[in-house]
Amino acid sequence: MSDPRSELRRLPMGGLQIRAIAICVLLNILDGFDVLAMAFTAAGVSAEWSLSGAELGVLLSAGLFGMTAGSLLIAPLGDRFGRRAVIVACLLVMTGGMLVSALTQSPIQLTVVRAITGLGIGGMLPSVNVITSEYSSDRWRSTAISLQGTGFPIGATLGGAIAVPLIASHGWRSAFVLGGVASLLLVPVVLAALPESMDYLVSKRPPDALRRLNRLLERMQRQPIDALPVPAAKQAGIERAAYIRLFSRDLRRSSVLIALTFFLVMFCFYFVLSWTPKLLVAAGMSATQGITGGVLLNLGGIGGGLALGYLAAFCDLRRLTIATFLAGGVSLVLFGAFCDSLGAAFGVAVALGITLFGAMIGLYALTPTLYSPDVRATGMGWAVGMGRFGAIASPATVGLLIDAGWQGSELYYMFALPLLLAVGTVASIARR
Repeated sequence: MSDPRSELRRLPMGGLQIRAIAICVLLNILDGFDVLAMAFTAAGVSAEWSLSGAELGVLLSAGLFGMTAGSLLIAPLGDRFGRRAVIVACLLVMTGGMLVSALTQSPIQLTVVRAITGLGIGGMLPSVNVITSEYSSDRWRSTAISLQGTGFPIGATLGGAIAVPLIASHGWRSAFVLGGVASLLLVPVVLAALPESMDYLVSKRPPDALRRLNRLLERMQRQPIDALPVPAAKQAGIERAAYIRLFSRDLRRSSVLIALTFFLVMFCFYFVLSWTPKLLVAAGMSATQGITGGVLLNLGGIGGGLALGYLAAFCDLRRLTIATFLAGGVSLVLFGAFCDSLGAAFGVAVALGITLFGAMIGLYALTPTLYSPDVRATGMGWAVGMGRFGAIASPATVGLLIDAGWQGSELYYMFALPLLLAVGTVASIARR
């Protein structure tokens, strides 16, 4: 009996596959705006409530704390209940969180609501990444994941471009209303057009799995099957809990190293995205110029994602990712040197966005290749969840360092070090 998943990987990509990946790009565009909404509104929030650097750092970390919990606790539910169901549930959480954020009246309230919003973002992203991976052909998988990752800076760029006049006219709360409405509009799109993962249907076998799989095959204009293929885990006699599987002898090393790599890269990545607009203002630029600097970072990220997506079809993904780490470290040092010069800072911001987003997208493309389908969402959630601890620690650490008298340039120099360490960890991950 033929396995339709092997045809999916081997044959040219059809309309349903392209549509699934396009929806995943849209979801990542939404993530890009929702994650950075706090960075874009930081100056306004800080001014309204007279926040210190440490207090603002905690507020910036709140959403990342929720994203960590979502990656570790909610993302594995995609392996149990289906990737599509988890995505819809997380979208509803994000919608409520963004809209309620606009109604908060104190830093504590906003901190709590941002953490809840982060649960939805963190829980959704691994399932989005897995669906992109599973509906791509072998030839175009790395490229498709790279393009999906490009959605994040697109969302941040569009969101920042809209946020500048919106916040100027209606205040910082309007940015959260925008994010909530956008999240709500994507719910019917996912319900109507995003297919469930074939690997989930085969490996977990919900009661109507065969009917749902054949309906997918019909939509792809392929022949139905009489029985579900035997999951790879059962063929190998492996039926253990997903998290236990991640630390089996054949996966333990890769699971630890990929988590450490995500931690190091996210520690750097979220410092740059969360604090750059505020640090540019502290260096003498206006609030609008600070947000513009953040938008340029994400604009560079779009170019970085597209470039990595193109190169991934022809280059070794591991080496390509390592190269972006090294280039990112150099860009951080340059940005630190020129962050008080408007023209030079804006130019280097684009280069910094290209390299940092390229580094993150490379990791997201590499991780699904380390795990089999029955634990892929769990493995993705584990890696991203551990990385979120770096993301949480980063903004709060910077807030403390600023209160201690550190200058913006010194911070950028320091945060080049994690990327250099990540070169060693990703180079050591065992090939699968």
